Amino acid sequence: MPDNYDSQKLLLQTLRGKKSDQTPVWLMRQAGRYLPEYRELRTQKGGFLELCYDAEAAAEVTIQPIKRFGFDGAILFSDILIVPHAMGQKLWFEAGEGPRLAPRLVDAALSSLEAAPEHFEAIYATVRRVASELDDKTTFMGFAGSPWTVATYMTHGQGSKDQSVTRRYAYQDELAFSELIDAIIDNTVEYLLGQIEAGVDALQLFDSWAGSLSPAQFQKWVIAPNAEIIARLKAVHPDLPIIGFPKGAGAKLIAYANETGASALGLDETVDPVWADKNLPKDLPVQGNLDPLALIVGGEALEKSTAHILKTFAERPHVFNLGHGILPDTPIEHVEKLLTLVRQ
Repeated sequence: MPDNYDSQKLLLQTLRGKKSDQTPVWLMRQAGRYLPEYRELRTQKGGFLELCYDAEAAAEVTIQPIKRFGFDGAILFSDILIVPHAMGQKLWFEAGEGPRLAPRLVDAALSSLEAAPEHFEAIYATVRRVASELDDKTTFMGFAGSPWTVATYMTHGQGSKDQSVTRRYAYQDELAFSELIDAIIDNTVEYLLGQIEAGVDALQLFDSWAGSLSPAQFQKWVIAPNAEIIARLKAVHPDLPIIGFPKGAGAKLIAYANETGASALGLDETVDPVWADKNLPKDLPVQGNLDPLALIVGGEALEKSTAHILKTFAERPHVFNLGHGILPDTPIEHVEKLLTLVRQ
């Protein structure tokens, strides 16, 4: 793309470290159940996974919040478990309970899986469709789950509150768990390179369960694998921004910022913006970190929290976002109010 094309994308330029008078904004899970147009389409298409693999429908979902709100970034509508599905685990979603994978790798060998690369191809089709439809001011972001978080699902076969099954397994059979992490790294790099080729402008690595690890395990299973992915991606695409989002990392964010090579750092709602601004590298773009519940409540809670975040990060490149995904019962008028507060 010519330079003047990218220069119109405020979010992309901010992720590259350029400070602007205007703060770009997008919201994690901005395409989802709080939108009536999403609920209507989901009803038509049936299950969540079927929606992810329907390129036309997934592209429509990706673009829905851009049409309604004019966010500065569109995030690919998909799921972090596409990688284990493509690696050969069976994947389905239990109503009201969440994802399930089989066989559980705490019980079965990684070598027993048979790769299914067609699942990646389905997502690339969505990326190509979205990239062809977005305007020239909206940054298009792809994503993947980080190896530790993906491994927790592959090992246990489902989500959990404390990831204890996977944490025990990582201690008990470090060699086997390392092989799993390495396989996830390889597949994630392949997957993200495919997203880039299909048309995304930037990437985010979601480590939703990073907060459950001790410092030594965080270094081994979060920092090192993410650093490997980022290094391999940047060897091919050195200018493409990559946002690292290790939810729950707390003070370990400093090491993550200094050692992974991430272009920008996502902050969850438990991180004090003042602490983050003081302790993170001064030239590092940050993203976040409004509490999703403050957005639901609205009013004074929303106004004060938004103002505090904007003021604290006023001197560095900053992308306004939530500290985690937008919740299904979020009032649309509160999202509209948030955009007014950020952009006024």
